[in-house]
Amino acid sequence: MNHFFRTRTKAIGYAIEGWYHVIRTQKNAWIHALFSVGVILMAIWLRLPRHDWVIIILTITMVWMAEFINTALETLTDLVSPDSNNLAKISKDVGAAAVLITAGASIIIGTLILGPPLWQKIQMMIPGS
Repeated sequence: MNHFFRTRTKAIGYAIEGWYHVIRTQKNAWIHALFSVGVILMAIWLRLPRHDWVIIILTITMVWMAEFINTALETLTDLVSPDSNNLAKISKDVGAAAVLITAGASIIIGTLILGPPLWQKIQMMIPGS
């Protein structure tokens, strides 16, 4: 049993190292981080209902997972093909496209969920509305 907890602790440590690597090396990860924090703060301010929170959390997770997988794919591609290679380029471009698609979907989802309550809150703040 002790071995189980020791190996799980190591596994969590490796995952944290991976997250730190992505944050440290990937410029777009900082954009994802800023938007993640911004969306969470806005959702708190708007007092979103629980079902909207579920969708927001899943959407944020989807973007981060795409970024992590893309970083792993790019790193592995660089390892196996350090020289310029058309197939390596395709591999990296497809990974980047996955991040772009998830980021675009997250913008649409965020707008659909946050837009109406934000608009309502803005209208309440305008005198005479």
